[in-house]
This record gives sequence, structure tokens and C-alpha cells, in this order.
Amino acid sequence: MDSDIVIETRNLTKVYRDFWGREKVRALKALDLQIRRGEIFGLLGPNGSGKTTTLKLILGLIFPTSGEVLVFGQDAREVSKNERIGYLPEETYLYRFLTAEETLDFYGRLFNMPAMLRRQRAAELIEMVELGWAKRRQLREYSKGMTRRIGLAQALINDPELLLLDEPTTGLDPMGTRWMKDFLLKLRDQGKTIVMCSHQLEDVQDVCDRIGILHQGELKELGRVSDLLKIRDRTEIQCSGLTPEAEREVCATIERLGGKVHFCGNPTTTLEELFVRIIRESEAHPGRRVRGVAEPPSPALVSARAGSSGSTGLSAASRGASTAGPSDDFSSGGTVFTSSGRSDSTQKSENSPSGSASSRPSAPEGHPTSPEGGRNR
Repeated sequence: MDSDIVIETRNLTKVYRDFWGREKVRALKALDLQIRRGEIFGLLGPNGSGKTTTLKLILGLIFPTSGEVLVFGQDAREVSKNERIGYLPEETYLYRFLTAEETLDFYGRLFNMPAMLRRQRAAELIEMVELGWAKRRQLREYSKGMTRRIGLAQALINDPELLLLDEPTTGLDPMGTRWMKDFLLKLRDQGKTIVMCSHQLEDVQDVCDRIGILHQGELKELGRVSDLLKIRDRTEIQCSGLTPEAEREVCATIERLGGKVHFCGNPTTTLEELFVRIIRESEAHPGRRVRGVAEPPSPALVSARAGSSGSTGLSAASRGASTAGPSDDFSSGGTVFTSSGRSDSTQKSENSPSGSASSRPSAPEGHPTSPEGGRNR
């Protein structure tokens, strides 16, 4: 087994049976998967597709009907491998009458960590998840978002090499969700391998290097996020400083060269970016009312003519292609051109194996949490 492969499944199948041994549901069907060291892997799929079953098989909590799971080159049923794994289940089951410090100390004892190391590690993790102001409060007083943070801290108490997360952003507000995504990226940069299951597709898109999509126990798609989301027959150009006349000239040039302009206008940011910016500005300037200024629509907004063959105006794919990332450069004064109908040479150039990094939001500064409200903002 390659040393860079942390998890490998071979023809992994899991069948749940009833009391009489009759097949009740086939949760996984011949799953073949490899997850490499230092990547964030997203396991996606509708309810009942086998995501949680896969995590339980990796942990050795249940056993496969056929096939095998290897973790760090060992059979998943080998209990000793769990010393190198951290696990955050979908529901954070913690003792409600313990404080954050006592909770982490308890889980540290399960790993036979010395008392001094437990105290040091607990203090580091509490500050890391930004709950220092509430570390002596009982968990029954925590909000769901705060409980989720301390749950992540317990998954890190043993400084694991592999982190398994089931719906890590559940119960978090937008600021907490942004914090969680940035935190996972930092863990990856530290060399940790992360496997996460989530129904929040935008979160997976922001942090995952590769994804696998399960449906009815079968692996339907596998690959890098940037490659799977790329629209091969569309070209997007982002620029700034163009006059309306220059924009019209660019559009005319594209059409003269045989292309078709699907959208020309100002891109949009995401609702998450807008929310985070407003909250941070209001925290930086208490009492100031933050307002966005509605700009008139750009005169350069051009849509495909209804009479053109195959034209559907601004399709969902066009809207997705014309949505800018978190960069502020294009959120106010930039222009996006989305077109199709490129020459064969251009198509071949794009499909060349040059490799492309997936687009992610830049890591923001640590978000301050107010002790006065007693909850995550």
C-alpha cells in the first residue's frame, strides 16, 4: 500500500439484515476508494446513500459484509489505529454537566494522556475553537454552535493524523460556518487528512480538494472539485476599468470571431461573503450603520438574442459562471464576459493536463466572540 494513501476501500460492501438474516438494505455496493494524505475529501450524497455507513466502517464500529477497508495500511478492524483518528459525529453527544475543560480532560483520559499533557492540550484547543470565555460553563448552557465547536475540540484532543467529520457545520450560524471552513483549511495546511460528509454543498465546494458522490450505495462520481465544476464549452474573462463603449466593443469582437456572448455585466459576490463583511464592519465600528448602495444596472448588460439558435438568455450555468469569488476587486467595479463557441485549438489548450487549483475564499482573520451574549454570533 502506498504510504501516501491514508484510506483505501476495496470492493467494500455492507448489507444490513433483519433478525432472520434476510437482506434488509444494501448500504454500500462494491466501493473502491483511495484518500491521500493531506487532502480534504468530501463524501456527498442524499440521505441513505451510505455516507455514515462508510465512516463507521472506516472507524471499525461496524464490519463489512464483503471487501475490505484499510486505514494507515491496517485493517479497519484493528482498534490500535484509532489512536491516530479524530471523529466528530453528526450529533454531538457530550456530557451536559461537564465544563469544556472537564470534557476535554475526560476524552484525553481515554487516550491515556498524562495529566500535564491533557491540561496543556485542553487549554490550546479551547483557545483554538474560541471558547476561552466559556471554558468553565457547563455544556448544558452552550448553544448548538458552541457545542459543535467543543465537539470538534474533542476530536482533536489526541492530535490525530486523520479527521472524520459528519456534517461539521450543522447548527452553526454564517459566521461560525465561515470559521469552521477556515479552521479546516488550516488543519489541512498542517498536514492532516480530513474526510467530511455534508449536505451543505457550498461548504464542500469551498474547502474540499476532491469529492465522491454516493447514491444508493454506489460511487457515481469521483474527482477534483475544480475539474468537476469546470464548464468546458464556456470561457469567462474578468476585467475592470472598461467603459460601456469598450464593453460593447469586446462583445462585438467575440461575436465577430464566431463566439456567442451569454452574459456581460457586473459579477455578484455570495450571500455568505456579504453577511460576513457586514458583521465584521459592524464589529469594527460599533454604532455605525452599515448599508449597501444599490447601483443602477450597467448599460453594458447584454443577453443572447431570443432569435439566436440555442439561446436561452442567462441560463443557470451562465449565472454560475458569472458569479465572482470572494475577491472584492470584481464585486464593485468589474465586468465579466461569459461566452461560448471557442475554436478547437482553444478547447485543446484548456483540456491540457496543466492542473488547476480550486477556488476558495481567502482565510479571514479570527472572528471575535462576545462573552456578553453567551452564544455564537
